[in-house]
Amino acid sequence: MILASQRSVISLALVCAGQCAALAQDWPQWRGPGRDGVVSASGAPVKWPESLKKGWQVEVGEGYSSPVLSGGRIFVHSRHDPDETVMAIDRSTGNVIWQKKYSAPFTKQTDAAKMAKGPHATPLVVGKRLFTVGASAIVTAWDTATGDRLWSNDYSKTVDSSKLFCGTSASPMMANGNLIIQAGSDIHGGNVIALDPATGNEKWNWLGPGPGYASPISIVTGGKTHIVTLTEKSIVGIDAANGHLLWEAPFPDTWNENIVTPIWTGTHLIISGTRRGTHGYTLKESGGAWQATEVWKTTEVEMYMSSPVYGDGLLFGHSTKQRGQFVALNAATGNLKWQSEGRDGDQASVLLTPRSVVYLTNGGDLIVASRTAPKYALEKRYKVSAAETWASPILAGSDLYVRDTNMLTHLSLE
Repeated sequence: MILASQRSVISLALVCAGQCAALAQDWPQWRGPGRDGVVSASGAPVKWPESLKKGWQVEVGEGYSSPVLSGGRIFVHSRHDPDETVMAIDRSTGNVIWQKKYSAPFTKQTDAAKMAKGPHATPLVVGKRLFTVGASAIVTAWDTATGDRLWSNDYSKTVDSSKLFCGTSASPMMANGNLIIQAGSDIHGGNVIALDPATGNEKWNWLGPGPGYASPISIVTGGKTHIVTLTEKSIVGIDAANGHLLWEAPFPDTWNENIVTPIWTGTHLIISGTRRGTHGYTLKESGGAWQATEVWKTTEVEMYMSSPVYGDGLLFGHSTKQRGQFVALNAATGNLKWQSEGRDGDQASVLLTPRSVVYLTNGGDLIVASRTAPKYALEKRYKVSAAETWASPILAGSDLYVRDTNMLTHLSLE
């Protein structure tokens, strides 16, 4: 016999369990909770179905910014030219809870005119605040519940699109309690800036070369938190505590297209570029000075816009070789373990689940491959969009959320 008090405890436990499961599936920033494309066991399907069921669909406007998920709401940053817009959408129903806009005129370089004007940076949710970074580097904090604008910093005067074709692309992140953004251009120089997330006040501002298009990460090694990011010509490590440069290594590109988010394995920092191949570095401090040392490189794998994932000692990604290849290589040596035959798209977003590697190509194909097979092994293939899909998807349990050129679509795996 269960007493009333026992039933209350059980009910509370079930509610807490449900809330914890929901929070475990949150995807609050670029590439998920760990900023690394790794999907937790609770956020991944045990078995992929024969087909996906289409649920709701919402028109969100143009842009390459990936959606984020927090507290049962999906947040999307878009453009309805000349404005940028921010939307909160109910995860279950697709209902738009709130939508806000602000003026954000932006002129793209003519060589990139056929592409959308952004935004490119993926929003960040921390607690009850949503942070967005527009193509012209307008940084805004929003109340997640109401959409009220809490503060806004305009760095658009530092962004010149004459060479930085697509404008600001680095997704914001938190490090040492500060909001970290990267802005600037090759004309004006680059800035990595630490902001107070509550007020937008600057804590520190590192000045250096103009930015690439990659998003920064933070890593902890040698008892110090490094903010690692790419400029137009280098890889840099910045002290998260004060903005001082810890180390720098050259990584120039002909068109300043340093796009791929770095990966830290715990021992190796891995960087890739479409004209540079893939490189592994170690970081070491000696006598108070830090140094990044290249320990391997390979030209067999060249990543362009696709950021890889890491697991089982392997780097899983998408290379531009053979008109697009899915690849796995040893993260400690750079040796290639397997590769697909090719013709797998211009770009693919990559997610890693406990059992699978999941690729979403820019052609709207969702591809599930084995994580543990000795060679590339296709498990499932789905068509999830007739339009182009450049944004990274959200995989949350039995739910998949895909953004294409104008729409956000919910697909069910059940």
